[in-house]
Amino acid sequence: MHIQGVYTALVTPFRNGAVDYSALEHLIDMQIEAGVTGVIPVGTTGESPTVNEDEHIAVIAAVCKRAAGKLQVIAGTGANSTTEACELTRKAKAVGADATLQVTPYYNRPTQEGIYRHICEVGAKAELPIVLYNIPGRTGASMEIPTVARMVQNAPVIAIKEAAGSVDRVSQLIHAVPTLPVLSGDDGLTLPMMSVGACGVISVASNMLPKPMVEMVTAIQANDFVAARKIHDSLFDLFKNLFIETNPVPIKFALAEMGLIANELRLPLCEMSAEHQETLRATLRALKVC
Repeated sequence: MHIQGVYTALVTPFRNGAVDYSALEHLIDMQIEAGVTGVIPVGTTGESPTVNEDEHIAVIAAVCKRAAGKLQVIAGTGANSTTEACELTRKAKAVGADATLQVTPYYNRPTQEGIYRHICEVGAKAELPIVLYNIPGRTGASMEIPTVARMVQNAPVIAIKEAAGSVDRVSQLIHAVPTLPVLSGDDGLTLPMMSVGACGVISVASNMLPKPMVEMVTAIQANDFVAARKIHDSLFDLFKNLFIETNPVPIKFALAEMGLIANELRLPLCEMSAEHQETLRATLRALKVC
């Protein structure tokens, strides 16, 4: 499985309290048409904490069916219980996922040894390629680089999504584990992270604007940093304002303004403040997407 390019961290559209599969399929079709490499269903952006297990697997199955043969599907099946992560990952494999995104176990804040054993257990019991997901701001714990190196040696790890906000850490990872593909976990850091060796991005913005994200990444891969920076600059306000409140609240608002989904979340997430709505709405108007 070759990891490179743009991967969209899909939202999970809801309507009247249920998953809106029609809207989800339309979002997937947009990704296919734009030429993204793959999609990640039911990660943080897909509101994994508030979908139940049946919904979780049903969404992955629907994405696999729609994307079959056209997109890589890296299923978000991480958990802070190793048993739960193994079970979700086994079920994701059964419905057609190509790989799994495994976040650092959150809240219980395991030691580096605990993180290592967690990933090895998921790899051994679920038998699906693993993309690691380092996001200490959400989980309260970081995958330290020596731990990543150990996991690469002893588990089926094929890449890492790096969302610690540090370009320097990307350089350190590539130096320590040169065979491991690194994906930016922040849209706004895609250009600088790829400039030091990252191979792509797991993107929130590509839910709504997949084509410009593909064009930017393609330009970087071709060493055309003038063209890449032009796209980066044009999207910079969007990158910033899609995180004006907790993800995925702003991206769902933006997609709703574009008429693509209902602006519906599940508690404890709720709609943005009126002030932030107007800020993001102005950004969307400047981009002429609504």
